[in-house]
Amino acid sequence: MDSLTHTVLGACMGEAIAGKQMGKKAMLVGAMAHNLPDIDVILNFFTTQASSLLTHRGITHSILFNLLATFSLAWLFWRFIKNKSMSYGHWLFLIGSGLFTHITIDAFTTYGTGWFEPFSHERVSFNSIFILDPFLLLSLLIPAFVLLVFRMKQENRTRWASLGLVLAGVYLCMCLTNKIIVNNVVKKDFVSQNISWDEYMTTPTPLNNLLWYIVVRKENEYRIGYYSVFDKKGNIFYETVNRNDSLLTPYKDSDEIKKLLRFSKGYYSLHREDTAVIFSDIRFGQLGGWAATNTPFVFNFNIEKTVDNRVALQQGRFKSFEPDVIGQLVNRIKGRP
Repeated sequence: MDSLTHTVLGACMGEAIAGKQMGKKAMLVGAMAHNLPDIDVILNFFTTQASSLLTHRGITHSILFNLLATFSLAWLFWRFIKNKSMSYGHWLFLIGSGLFTHITIDAFTTYGTGWFEPFSHERVSFNSIFILDPFLLLSLLIPAFVLLVFRMKQENRTRWASLGLVLAGVYLCMCLTNKIIVNNVVKKDFVSQNISWDEYMTTPTPLNNLLWYIVVRKENEYRIGYYSVFDKKGNIFYETVNRNDSLLTPYKDSDEIKKLLRFSKGYYSLHREDTAVIFSDIRFGQLGGWAATNTPFVFNFNIEKTVDNRVALQQGRFKSFEPDVIGQLVNRIKGRP
């Protein structure tokens, strides 16, 4: 999730858990704890582009790291912040809930979270919520703002914090429910259209949880489609995309390319532009694909060879952005007859 959502979620949790004992300082500690796993972004300054993809949400988002951090930080706070109302167990709950909620909610997104590092590089991805979801954010931002700005009795502060957490929890349950509904529709559609598949994924399109992006993989070919929970029929139109693995042949021994392949979990496509080969991680969708076919993927790397025959990567940028892309998104969310 985005940093702001993590911050306001942590603030509401801090208030609910320790507001009575610490006052508004509980919001600060909760927000800090909830953002700590993202300390791995510092490592991006010291790693390559491909390595940074695997570093982020890696070891600092693991169960092991967060267990160690919970016990260590709780002891430090208990030892050096003199508050007779806060026992060591209370500090454990405050810090640990923030850390583990962070890595749990991150796993709801497509990027993936390294829960089992360093013992396994497998990343957990529920593909159930977009990385920036305004509905989830607002359900927490408004209560956090009220708690930060206004003075009120402690019981009212607890109610506001609890309201934000309940709304966020209900929304996350709705996201999981939508995921189940969409998966069932997609499977039935495979049967009706006689589509065979090796695996498939469904994930929300930007800024909502109502229009879903579908990728079906069969060997080295993908079918990409969109489905809104308001669509009257389950007949999904699919666009075919080829993986084009042959374009990777000159770079197959590169460690950077191996890291890209590992990160993409097999969901990638390649095409050539001028002297560069474009590597697209298709899990992250297309910008405007819900309104038109053959739209570019949003997550790309340009692959080139340097003068000394090394592989160089450069993160691609958006090449087209239709002014009405949000309007088109809203219209597609409304569903097809």
